[in-house]
Amino acid sequence: MSELKKNYEKDVKDALMKKFSYENKMQIPALKKIIISMGVGEALKDKNAMQDAMKELTLLSGQKPIIMKAKNSISNFKLREEQEIGLKVTLRGKRMYDFMYRFTNIVSPRIRDFRGFRKKCDGRGNYSLGLDDQQVFPEVNLDEVKRDQGMNVTFVTSAQTDSECFELLKLMGMPYER
Repeated sequence: MSELKKNYEKDVKDALMKKFSYENKMQIPALKKIIISMGVGEALKDKNAMQDAMKELTLLSGQKPIIMKAKNSISNFKLREEQEIGLKVTLRGKRMYDFMYRFTNIVSPRIRDFRGFRKKCDGRGNYSLGLDDQQVFPEVNLDEVKRDQGMNVTFVTSAQTDSECFELLKLMGMPYER
């Protein structure tokens, strides 16, 4: 069992139970999954862009991403239906906790001019953030990076409100701005 999972079971659950005074232990929110997605618009012009992004996302997530395809054709964007436009990985279980630990303790301090993430959740108990550059991850070899590639990271929890989600992620080590 990872350190973050042990910390959740031992300390975070008790702190959440005390703060929100739940009637049942099953009401305590938990982290369900982490979704990492990349939009690879360059793939329309450069065929190698999708392979490069797939390789980097595999390195930093620990599993193979799925390819996202366009649902509709949009002529202004020169986009056709079923064209490959992005990648997505859904992390659960041990990989999820390992990624969360690396993200909060190693990656976040490496972000330039980092003062913490915004305290705004989506209203349903989930938290999303965007990164401009994949080079903050130590797994990515800087010599092999050909283009800067941003990504979205979504933390899906079982929390019912934003305050529960915020408190859960804060107790699990997510650095928020003051």
